[in-house]
Amino acid sequence: MKVLYILSGIILLIVLIVQVFAMSSQNSIENYPYEVIKKYDDFEIRNYEARLFTSVKLDTKDYKAASGNGFSKLGGYIFGDNEKNEKIAMTSPVSMSLEDSTNMTMMFMVPKDYTKDNLPKPNRTDIEFKEEPAKTVAAITFGGWANNEKIEHYKQQLIEALKREGIPYTNNYSLLGYNPPYELIGRRNEVIVELE
Repeated sequence: MKVLYILSGIILLIVLIVQVFAMSSQNSIENYPYEVIKKYDDFEIRNYEARLFTSVKLDTKDYKAASGNGFSKLGGYIFGDNEKNEKIAMTSPVSMSLEDSTNMTMMFMVPKDYTKDNLPKPNRTDIEFKEEPAKTVAAITFGGWANNEKIEHYKQQLIEALKREGIPYTNNYSLLGYNPPYELIGRRNEVIVELE
């Protein structure tokens, strides 16, 4: 029994160390820059800067399948699966489009030191570079792990809040995920929609 307590303590200590490392590593990651324009009780209005992204279109509407497949492809590219075998820094958040009825597109923001001209060419033909213009969005935040049901729930909650406030919006929805899968504490996800 004593051995079981010791093993449990060691496992708990390892989990805590991994979580502290994960949380501290988030501080060094470049984030998609935005300015909060107005805060409401359950959402906020933001202005995002124009930025360059790597993107991959995925033939599924299932979040779990799309996130695993998309992360494998885009992660491979930034970890060196490109013509120069060059590693590119991870950024945050990972973006997933929600507006298409049959597909999802995952995007990683390109670090600001890169342009389309100096980014290494992907070895995969399905990875593209996409320039996102500056935009104004409404964003609603939720914790834990994202799944299809949670995403739809918060999307509907955001729609209801925007209707209640009389704020016109488009059909351009995205999910933003801020944490690596192994991070257990303080997880942050957001559903955003571009405003008219």
